[in-house]
Amino acid sequence: MKKLNDLMTMKQNGTKISMMTAYDYPSAKQVEAAGIDIILVGDSLGMTVLGYDSTVYVTLNDMIHHGRAARRGAPETFIVVDMPFGSVGVSMAADMQNAVRLYRETAADAIKIEGAHFELISQCRLIGVPVVSHLGLTPQSVGIMGYSVQAKSKAAAEQLLQEAQAAEKAGAVMLVLEAVPSDLAALISRTVTIPVIGIGAGIDTDGQVLVYHDVLQYATEHRPKFVKVYGDFTTGIEALHQFHQEVRLGQFPSDDYIYNIKVLGEEHD
Repeated sequence: MKKLNDLMTMKQNGTKISMMTAYDYPSAKQVEAAGIDIILVGDSLGMTVLGYDSTVYVTLNDMIHHGRAARRGAPETFIVVDMPFGSVGVSMAADMQNAVRLYRETAADAIKIEGAHFELISQCRLIGVPVVSHLGLTPQSVGIMGYSVQAKSKAAAEQLLQEAQAAEKAGAVMLVLEAVPSDLAALISRTVTIPVIGIGAGIDTDGQVLVYHDVLQYATEHRPKFVKVYGDFTTGIEALHQFHQEVRLGQFPSDDYIYNIKVLGEEHD
């Protein structure tokens, strides 16, 4: 199982880090079997698994439920679990209580916090809760920033660089950069000493993360520009339709799928 030191060594050696979202036991089991370095139990499960139109409806209980399932499916993989909308930014006491609960009850290796909550990151570090910082496009704030590339001006780019440095100084163990210009992501990756994982941030970050359901075309309706499809779960619809047809026509179950054991006497035939 990879530890933080292993991930730091990968950055130092120039070995790219792979991260994939997984939200339950079977998907986490597949991701671990594929040898991927990190699993992110992201609050994107709100759209991919729970059917919401954004992440803001996902609760702390949802994240704990799915985090536990992912851990059971991938006991040997480094797992990061998202702090959902509303669990951060209330008060330091409430935020810390939520962070500790998420970390403890999911048996995660780290939690992820969106936005510039550097004091919270620092407080988590003091009590031993590893935090992954998430900057750039932060989906929990789409009501304000919208779904678009971030830091497109020089001033915004300089601010994001400063925020990345502040996250590291506060004690973040890793950084996720989403939907930012590739040259800026490359600069940030060179500037900070912690691993930088990109999503829509170009090739020069220390690693890449994508969403399980996106890369497999599994019940996803919108695919961002930065997503590459590696598989096709849409064939499952054809399989389900075939089952429906065989049941309707009385073709399933055939003899191959029946327990042919005579348990009743001939008088019951």
